[in-house]
Amino acid sequence: MKKEDNPARLERLMGIVHNLPESPGSYQYLDDTGTIIYVGKAKNLKRRVSSYFNKEQSSRKTRLLVSKIMDIKYIVVKTEEDALLLENNLIKRYKPRYNVLLKDDKTYPSIAVTHEEFPRIFKVRQRSLRGATYFGPYSHVPTLYALLDLCKRLYHPRPCRLPLTEAGIAAGKFKVCLDYHIHNCPGPCAGHLSLAAYRSNIDACCEILKGNTRELARRLKAEMTAKAEALEFEAAQVIKQQLEMIEHFRAKSEIVSSQLTNIDVFSIDADEHVAYINYLHVKDGCINQAFTFEYRKKLEEPAEELLVMGITEMRTRYGSQAREVIVPFSIDLPLTGVEVIVPQRGEKKKLLELSQMNVRQYRFDRLKQAEKLNPEQKSVRLMKEIQHSLDLPALPLQIELFDNSHTQGSDAVAACVVFEKLKPCKKAYRKYLLHTGADDYASMQEVVWRRYSRMKSEGLRLPDLIIADGGEGQMNVIRQVTHERLGLDIPIAGLVKNSRHRTRELLFGTPPQAVGLKPDSELFRLLTRMQDEVHRFAIQFHRSKRSARQTESELDHIPGVGPALKARLLQHFGSVRRIKAAEPAELQQLLGQKRGSALYENLHPDRPEPEKNG
Repeated sequence: MKKEDNPARLERLMGIVHNLPESPGSYQYLDDTGTIIYVGKAKNLKRRVSSYFNKEQSSRKTRLLVSKIMDIKYIVVKTEEDALLLENNLIKRYKPRYNVLLKDDKTYPSIAVTHEEFPRIFKVRQRSLRGATYFGPYSHVPTLYALLDLCKRLYHPRPCRLPLTEAGIAAGKFKVCLDYHIHNCPGPCAGHLSLAAYRSNIDACCEILKGNTRELARRLKAEMTAKAEALEFEAAQVIKQQLEMIEHFRAKSEIVSSQLTNIDVFSIDADEHVAYINYLHVKDGCINQAFTFEYRKKLEEPAEELLVMGITEMRTRYGSQAREVIVPFSIDLPLTGVEVIVPQRGEKKKLLELSQMNVRQYRFDRLKQAEKLNPEQKSVRLMKEIQHSLDLPALPLQIELFDNSHTQGSDAVAACVVFEKLKPCKKAYRKYLLHTGADDYASMQEVVWRRYSRMKSEGLRLPDLIIADGGEGQMNVIRQVTHERLGLDIPIAGLVKNSRHRTRELLFGTPPQAVGLKPDSELFRLLTRMQDEVHRFAIQFHRSKRSARQTESELDHIPGVGPALKARLLQHFGSVRRIKAAEPAELQQLLGQKRGSALYENLHPDRPEPEKNG
């Protein structure tokens, strides 16, 4: 579309907007090819759609969406609940470009119960079989296997894939297999178990998979009592064993209060591009469904909107009829007969905390997996965290840290270390000999001036962030040089240590304020390592200068005596005192007549020259 056509496009779209009804419904945005690029829902169609065109959008992605809209369609419904369900169905059908994308949960297995005449029960990864009822998915795979094992031990669903029918069984088309002889199958293929009895067993298995173990246990207990009263003690014993297995399973899986039943729990954690939503379903005091799914964000959707979308999707997909929905914050959930609860204490609060713990752990695991495949991703994430914490105008791609070191004013040095994308760039490290002695503030002022005045004059790239190894005083000194004297607008932070010389907090701003970083956070540990690195580099340089001064001797000031010759002399004579006490002949024998004489004269400038023969 040409730029000059945009006013006409907007005028035509506003004409459509003015004629929209003020009713609940779903709206669809179409591009120039007639493709649906966005689907939304609204309590009031006219008010919601007009908000896209009547004000300047703060989000870049939303502005891009609006620029692509060429037509608007809508569907009016009776209630907001209907609008929510319709939106969900249209998104799944058309998969619009600018709607959030629900990632499939193929990694989580489910349990399938087929709709055959003699149904089968087995684990699946993909729900591709139409003639089946699915339970799950199960994020905790041992729970899935525990359920399958319980059904197998209690009711022995057939493990084979034979196309069993009553007519085929009556005609004798099938024979029992090894599973029948080892008591893993009741043998319906040979007529050893009737169709009605087999289906009754499958129905009982479905009740277990639904989480209705309490009702099943009550029914079995009544049946056991009836068998015992009828003096059918062997049958009663079989039922008793089944009841004991169910009670054992419930004891292991009942991790919440038995008073809680038929409850959905949702929690959300999100970053810039992805929202993670955890779903727990509680039935008869047991969590029988628990998994986390992802939404790929497209338009910087708020957490409330994403959570409502996730709740609708999951309840529809898995047929939840729960009348209570527990969430971490208030949301507008237009579902009839459903109570939204934000618990503050008690068992429901513990359930919510469990869900939040699971979603945080899931997000952490996904980040770790992604960072293993792309190590740069971790650096970008931490740089964004620094940018957000300090409200920086740009990513801190280059960070420089300064530190001073001296011994009671002597051998004063300074060091500058450079981190590029949070990794040490050692070729850019710099050492400075200082002339300001023991005054730390003056030393910091000197080194900062020397570094950035040169960088400014040479047109070199300036850092995105300066971090001082110190508090408010060091920060103010750096700011006086960079901002006031050099006119450079570089953000400045400070790392303060405690009495044990360990990093305590990060300071930023004018006046400096502590930035709220947890000591056990990944970012805080990174900053600690950066502070340790600049301190190590400064101390190392200071010690090398001090050692050089302490080992300095008269030999260092004699012309023609370099490190190699110095080492040779010391190795031969053992000390400078013995070198000075050596006779000219000894030096000449070791170094040659000319070099030996020159060395002797430099070591004894006040002695008269020896008389020459002849």
